[in-house]
Amino acid sequence: MIKVLKPGLLSSIQDLGRTGYQKFGVIASGAMDPFSHRMANLLSGNEENDSALEITMMGPTLTFEEDTLISICGGDLSPSINGQPIRTWRSIFVKKGSELKFGACKKGCRAYLAVSGGFSVPEVMNSRSTYLRAGIGGFKGRALKAGDVLETGKPSPQSLKMANYLSKQLHDKTLVENDWGIASKLIPETIGNPEIRITRGRQFDLFSHESRVQLFTHAFEVTAQSDRMGYRLKGSSLALSEHAEQISEAVNFGSIQVPPDGNPIVLLADRQTTGGYPKIGQVAAVDLPLLAQAKPGDALRFVEISNKEAQQLLIKRELKLKELKQGIFLKTRGVN
Repeated sequence: MIKVLKPGLLSSIQDLGRTGYQKFGVIASGAMDPFSHRMANLLSGNEENDSALEITMMGPTLTFEEDTLISICGGDLSPSINGQPIRTWRSIFVKKGSELKFGACKKGCRAYLAVSGGFSVPEVMNSRSTYLRAGIGGFKGRALKAGDVLETGKPSPQSLKMANYLSKQLHDKTLVENDWGIASKLIPETIGNPEIRITRGRQFDLFSHESRVQLFTHAFEVTAQSDRMGYRLKGSSLALSEHAEQISEAVNFGSIQVPPDGNPIVLLADRQTTGGYPKIGQVAAVDLPLLAQAKPGDALRFVEISNKEAQQLLIKRELKLKELKQGIFLKTRGVN
């Protein structure tokens, strides 16, 4: 069990999303940064889609009521256990009674805490993700509050092996960090003002020549009106070459819509299922982690790539993740 002493700014339980229900008007939700979510779970011995805690900007304060294997991936929110700074992107064994805190937001804005066995919350439409607006999924359909007690699930055999190996190194300490973690070259570089690769949207050719040029030459600021549904951007006003009625159609994670005011909106994890605004671009799936770690005030620059390039980049990353997953398995196979 894990007790919530302070909830942080916005901490909610997420998995990789509620798929298969958008045709009924139910949004997908899920982790804003799926890559970091998957890595945190793998380092905790879980399946990639297990539920983890998504932490935004200002992290919570948590107490572990039992010995627990954890991992924290994503943005650097200065995590510490019992006052001792801890490293991210690796497995950590935490002794019962330990207190996890987060401090300054140094890089990115979202971190993911995975625990051995995942968080034991009910499935709603085959997912444990929290949809905050509808109040479904996750822990009672909402963000965490002070006093909440989170149950954890049954650890996998791999989790138990990793926990057993690290626990033998505890001695008189309250935590042990694994001596290996995810190689830095595999971790997306979370920086301010990132370049985001995009492909042309379905209505790209309907925009004026000036707007199409501005999309790739001007920066767009993430405004404070942004949330898990979408990033509202501020910058050069984009406009259609002539007014045209649009039929509502399906939208994706990373679709860039342009409403009548000309300020683009990048749709995110809690996006609606369909949209009627014209889409000028689509963020490449491989760059969704960079997008998700951008915070209000950051400036985004869009770089055009082809659909083929976007697919090749994603395939290349997934092959690396497959190798990484096998490497973690081999690392833990022989531990006792």
